[in-house]
Amino acid sequence: MRRPLLAVAGWLVTAVLLTLVGVAAIRLVGESITGTPGGVRSQEEVERALAAPEPPRSAPVPSAASASPGTPPPTMPARSGVQRVFATTGGSAVAECGPDGVRLVSWAPAQDYRVGEADRGPDDDVEVSFVGPSGEHELKLRCVGGEPVAETDD
Repeated sequence: MRRPLLAVAGWLVTAVLLTLVGVAAIRLVGESITGTPGGVRSQEEVERALAAPEPPRSAPVPSAASASPGTPPPTMPARSGVQRVFATTGGSAVAECGPDGVRLVSWAPAQDYRVGEADRGPDDDVEVSFVGPSGEHELKLRCVGGEPVAETDD
């Protein structure tokens, strides 16, 4: 009688220990399995992050071997620095105006949407479309007075 009782007790202890090890492993690996890294962000947090100025990018320095004689070194395109965030039901985009026209800096679809097409620019106008459950939502943007504005459909 004592032997079956010990076998059941041993089995229970093993099951509890394996369960604890499994839970500890999930916690150790954490958000990469069970959630979104950094947590889920609200629409306001996303818009704030998109509106934040882009960190400065360092331009690659051309080497003497790559430049041909008499050729001026390449330069980064000038930026106006004026960026605006535009949003639709399907997603949002950040645009800026420069000497070559309007340019999409970034874009992101809303949950359950995907990017249909994106014309990054720079050009006279740019657009990005988002496709999802309620159909297609399109952002068409251009520059007016050096600032990006959304074109309205007539």
